[in-house]
Amino acid sequence: MNRLDPNNAASVLSRLNPTVKAALLLGLGLSTFTLANPKLCALLAAAGLAAAVLGARVGPRALGLFMLPFATFGLGLVVVNATTRGDEALCHLGSIEFTRDGALVGLAFALRGAALGAFTLAFLASTPPRALLSSLMRHARLSPRYAFALLAGHRALLLLPERWVQVRRARWQRLPAGDPRLGVRGFAACAFALLTHAIRDSERIALALESRGLGAGPRTELVPSRFTRADALVAALGALALVALGWAGAVS
Repeated sequence: MNRLDPNNAASVLSRLNPTVKAALLLGLGLSTFTLANPKLCALLAAAGLAAAVLGARVGPRALGLFMLPFATFGLGLVVVNATTRGDEALCHLGSIEFTRDGALVGLAFALRGAALGAFTLAFLASTPPRALLSSLMRHARLSPRYAFALLAGHRALLLLPERWVQVRRARWQRLPAGDPRLGVRGFAACAFALLTHAIRDSERIALALESRGLGAGPRTELVPSRFTRADALVAALGALALVALGWAGAVS
């Protein structure tokens, strides 16, 4: 699978309740906030990649495109921490000294970010928007206004990589012939255009929801979300794992 398909019912994670998956993802971000053990972060990143590839059936191309920003940001974390903290020299690049302690801390931060990105990808690729909306209102007791807002954000994240490609291609069309490089200004202009598109899309979504009477009264559901014993078991085991991660982060 090269593109994210949250309606892929064949994946294992798609059978779990969306509220359970969303709660565990949020808990993962909170419990690993202070985690700085490179080995544990590496295991967490491997688990996230396994969840995306095996649990959510994400293809190699989609996985690579989604994780590329996390890899770039992670490399920056390693470089910054290796050059700004620690005393034990690891190597020298000209007049710049890279320390061992700083590199390990930066590596832990990078792997932790990659793990969160991989688990987020697994969630996005295995959670149909309608099921997420139904579960949030049914099991999380969330107001329809907030549930539909989260649904719009979920949809925007799925469309973000495709929109970025469209914006870059449009920018390339305006470059002089024989000069395919965007440069720093070009990428900044693309990022600003992407932000503009997101704001306009949010305005259109808000108007569409208002025109359809959002919040005017109770609504019925064609396929209501269910909470099974398997969901309860996964929630319990996941909560125990998150507590263990939080404890490991506190003592490390």
